[in-house]
Amino acid sequence: MLLTAIAMLAFAANSLLCRMALGAGLVDAASFTSVRIISGAVMLGLIVLPRLRSQGRPKVDLRAVAMLFAYMIFFSFAYLSLSAGTGALILFGAVQVTMFVVGLRGGEHFSKSSWAGLALAVAGLVYLVSPGVTAPNPAGALLMAVAGVAWGFYSLFGRMAADPMESTAYNFIYSAPLALGASLVFLKDLHITNTGIALAVASGAVASGLGYFVWYAALRGLTAIRAATVQLSAPVIAAIGGVLLLGEEVNLRLVLASVATLGGIAIVLRNSQAD
Repeated sequence: MLLTAIAMLAFAANSLLCRMALGAGLVDAASFTSVRIISGAVMLGLIVLPRLRSQGRPKVDLRAVAMLFAYMIFFSFAYLSLSAGTGALILFGAVQVTMFVVGLRGGEHFSKSSWAGLALAVAGLVYLVSPGVTAPNPAGALLMAVAGVAWGFYSLFGRMAADPMESTAYNFIYSAPLALGASLVFLKDLHITNTGIALAVASGAVASGLGYFVWYAALRGLTAIRAATVQLSAPVIAAIGGVLLLGEEVNLRLVLASVATLGGIAIVLRNSQAD
C-alpha cells in the first residue's frame, strides 16, 4: 500500500512539475521533454545496471520507444495551456479508454453495465472538452488526449516485456535521440532557466525514473484490476496539488467531468473483476 501511494504521488507529480515549469515559462516544452527523458534514462540505467551486466541487454521494442516518446512530447506541449488537474484527467481517461478499446478489439467480453461505464467515462471526457467558458484549451486537450493514447499503447506493449523495468530503462535510453531531435526542430523556441531545468530533472529522474521503479515494485502485490483502479487517484491528486501549489481553480465542469469519467472507468473495472 505504501509503495502504491508513493507511485501515485509520483505520477501526479509529473503533471505538477511539468505545469509548474511550462505554465510559468521557465523552459520550453521540447527542452523540458529532452531533459526529462535523459535524466529518467540515467536514473533507470543506474537502477538496472547490475542486472544488465549479468543478464545482457534485452531486446528493444521500437514500438514501445515510439509510444514513450510520443507520450512525453505531447504531454509537455499540452501543459503549455492546460491546468494540472485537467491535463491529468484527460491523460488518464484517454489511457484507460484506449486500453478498454484494445481489449474489446482483442475479443474481451463486456457486460451491459461495463458498456454503460465506458459510455459514461467517454461522456465525461467529451463534456470536459466541449465548447464553453470554462472549457480547457482545445489544442492542449487534443495534445493530451494523444499523449494518453500513446501511454495506453505503451502500457499494453509493456505487458509483453519479460522484464518491464529493464525494458523501460532501454526505452528511455532509445527515446533520448528522438527528444534531442525534437529540441532541434523547435530550436527557435529555446528558452532555459536553472529552475526550469531543475523541474525537468525532478520529473525525469524522480517522478518518472524512481516513480516507475516504485510502481513496478508495487505491482508485485496488486492484481491487474487493482493496478488499473488505483491509477484513478492520480488525476485527483494532481488537481489537489494544482490548487494547493499552483493556485489553480477547480470549476464545476472539471468536478462533474471527473466524477463521470473516473466513475465510469471504476464501473468497468469493477465488472471486469467480477467477471
